[in-house]
Amino acid sequence: MKLDLGRCLLHERLLQSGMSVGELAGALQVRPERLSDYMENKRVMPLKTAISIADTLDCNVKELYELRPVDAGGPGGGRGAT
Repeated sequence: MKLDLGRCLLHERLLQSGMSVGELAGALQVRPERLSDYMENKRVMPLKTAISIADTLDCNVKELYELRPVDAGGPGGGRGAT
């Protein structure tokens, strides 16, 4: 099933972990503004960054974004002509 990224859930994961944006930024050696860009959906985090964040926050990478199924659209669900 194809999925599309929805809203970033990093803020919620930070609240659950009790960690601040500044603390996470320090642990990852990135600027807090970069993390804010992810949380405000201005940027999509690269996979390597998402893995590092998930590892640091002790969560699954899939918990960092809302995941929405993508409708294949059209007759036959996008599987070609029948």
